[in-house]
Amino acid sequence: MTESPPHVASLDPDTVVRRGRKARFGAQVGLFIDMFDVYLPVIVLGPAQAYFTPAGLPDGTAKILTAAIFVATLLGRPLGALVFGHLSDRHGRRRTTIVSLAGFGLCTLVIGVLPGYATIGVSAVVLLVALRFLDGVFLGGQYTAATPLALEQSPRERRGVTGSVIMTGFPLAYCAIALLTTGLLLVIPAGGTASPYVQWGWRIPFVVGSVLALLWAWWYARNVQESDAWRERKTESSRSPLAELLRGRNLRGFLQVFVLMSGIWLAFNMVGAVLPGVLRTDAGLSSVQSTLVLVVAYAVLAVAYVGAGALSQCIGRKPFLIAQGVLTAVAAPPLFLLIASGHLHGVVPVGVAVVLLVLVVVTTYSVVSTYIAERFHVGVRSSAYGLGYTSAVIIPSFYAFYQAGLARVLPYDLTPLVLLCIGGILIVAGAAAGPETRHVDLGAEPTGETLEVQQKKGDTP
Repeated sequence: MTESPPHVASLDPDTVVRRGRKARFGAQVGLFIDMFDVYLPVIVLGPAQAYFTPAGLPDGTAKILTAAIFVATLLGRPLGALVFGHLSDRHGRRRTTIVSLAGFGLCTLVIGVLPGYATIGVSAVVLLVALRFLDGVFLGGQYTAATPLALEQSPRERRGVTGSVIMTGFPLAYCAIALLTTGLLLVIPAGGTASPYVQWGWRIPFVVGSVLALLWAWWYARNVQESDAWRERKTESSRSPLAELLRGRNLRGFLQVFVLMSGIWLAFNMVGAVLPGVLRTDAGLSSVQSTLVLVVAYAVLAVAYVGAGALSQCIGRKPFLIAQGVLTAVAAPPLFLLIASGHLHGVVPVGVAVVLLVLVVVTTYSVVSTYIAERFHVGVRSSAYGLGYTSAVIIPSFYAFYQAGLARVLPYDLTPLVLLCIGGILIVAGAAAGPETRHVDLGAEPTGETLEVQQKKGDTP
């Protein structure tokens, strides 16, 4: 029998289940739209970069501008987690989610109608970077509020699966936007600045992303209720949630999560950012072939997420994360080397190796949302979740510089193997330094039992 959390035990069981499902669905689709928006400049704007930059721009400068557009979003997300995490902990998860969805929906729409360099000169790229930064701020708020709300509404013994289902929004969004962009490029040619795709084709995914976000904000406002754990909290500190997070046990937990997430992001960058280029240059796949291989890999990953969440519910979050770290450090480097060496010939052999590599490295994300939410009490949970998840992005985002430094002592093509190994070691260290969390009561007060005591009391499922 499904056990409801203590803070919702007095409600009708059917009502609890319906509310939990709507909160989970709201967070899952919200993350899908969030990640759809994140991939817009990476996948959609690549073939249309000439629209925002002057003709004859040096290749190095063009790469810097491309990186600036992407990094602007990354830098905005931690700020969004800080701002919206505070709002979520102080004023409620539901309201914060609605505001963030509407915010990045409007930002994406404005980007979709921007004039280009031919019309307003360098202001075009300046506006694009500024809007992507603001977009990142709102994007940082969506999962910071919606995911804790959904997990707080989930029965304790279902949280592993609930968290993993929410996280499927990430691989499914990649599949959707990659297929949409590939389809557009097949029917709307991309070439010089006068080509249809460069002039207007790229706007279609931006408008789609905007409409999805605004419609989902409306759906969320009508269908998802506030978290009972947040609404029924018995104490409220006079300090801000951020001040509470950066002291005592909360600070120790945050630093432990920061180490864990730094390893996860570092390893993921080798797959999410480096691997696509390797598939085209070293594995010999065309752009279409490499895109389709990655789409298949991420579709398989979405299914694997649910199984991984269920596994973490059986064996615990901590053992699962440690095992994933070991796999990342030990199994991922040889798989990456096999793909990059050029010894595999044909789409199918390369595709199988890519699927295995993606499963080994990226499956870790299926559990981290649940783990971080369980790691902190209700009064600081959104702030801790948002900042713990996003602030750890910054150091790994300079992976290209680490590769350049490593290239002084070993071949450049081998540098991803070292960073994958380091990422795995950080995951193991971060997970080992923290407690088991699967039996924690998400409605518990900060003055109550520690996570370790709660875990011991509920040591059997």
